[in-house]
Amino acid sequence: MIRSLALALAVLLGVPACKQQQGPQVAFLLSTLQEERYQKDVRYFEARASELGMSVVTLAADNDNAKQIAQVEDVLTEGAKVLVIQPTDSQAASSYVRLAHEHGAKVVAYDRAIVSPDLDYYVSHDSYKVGVLQAKAAIAATNGKGKYILLAGQAGHSVATQITRGYEDTLAPYVARGDIEIVMKQNHSSWSPEQALRTVEDALTHNHNKIDAILANNSGMARGAVQAVSAAGLTNVFIAGADADAANINFVCAGKQTIEVLKDIQPLARTAAEVAHDLLNGDKPTTSTTISLAGKDVPVVAVRVEVITPDTVKSLLVDSGFLTADELPACKSHLALVP
Repeated sequence: MIRSLALALAVLLGVPACKQQQGPQVAFLLSTLQEERYQKDVRYFEARASELGMSVVTLAADNDNAKQIAQVEDVLTEGAKVLVIQPTDSQAASSYVRLAHEHGAKVVAYDRAIVSPDLDYYVSHDSYKVGVLQAKAAIAATNGKGKYILLAGQAGHSVATQITRGYEDTLAPYVARGDIEIVMKQNHSSWSPEQALRTVEDALTHNHNKIDAILANNSGMARGAVQAVSAAGLTNVFIAGADADAANINFVCAGKQTIEVLKDIQPLARTAAEVAHDLLNGDKPTTSTTISLAGKDVPVVAVRVEVITPDTVKSLLVDSGFLTADELPACKSHLALVP
């Protein structure tokens, strides 16, 4: 259990705490910490929570539904009043909302939706726009023609669903005219790069290596696509990913991948902490839009996304601190580094 620095110091130093500080005010419950990006989520969320004077407990469920519900029960018992949850399963997490409300607590879905009409708020990147941006870039690169592969994440996952809907809505007129053919659309459990690799290999085989564009819901699956395309000796396939992992940005600079879409972690995590703070104080967070969940519109705070090309690596990734120049050796010429 990772507590905020202020709370930990109070315990270590034996500083008396007022009643509301005996347990965490806010619980930050992540599905996993096993992927590189989630270390950033924790760092930025806890830093902003500390600035706002909130006591926080952060837990990860290792993608285990049973573990996450046990964590929800534990933090509610400790007195948490706002639960910021990245659900292991968007459908199953509806029970978290019911349980939290029974304890007088609010629930903010983080990064992924919780399919409950009673969810209080949803803080997420604009996942639908991720799909739209990738699809528009692919259309431009292929002159609106060709054979496309759509690599979707976990079936039933709200982010995978929204990104893929962005693809399909944007491509629909071209598909209807017969200019673009979607030769493969496949979900991948745990957003697996290895499964994505096999999906692309199969599609290449069945289409005699005649593939024009591959759109992947995340960086990991895009890496699988790059591996399959490279092994086939192809050099002119449009490939898009999302999350801006360092490996993929190096692929973009090296010409092995076409674009990535940046889903910047800092504004996402900081915004979630600010929403939690508003709820603790009885204030109404500022929202961007709504999403229909189980038949009811739930307020959404959407965080913007950006297309990454070699020309935008410096301004959007390095200058912002999302990645360091040392992590991007393939981008040296684009970063105008001094030897």
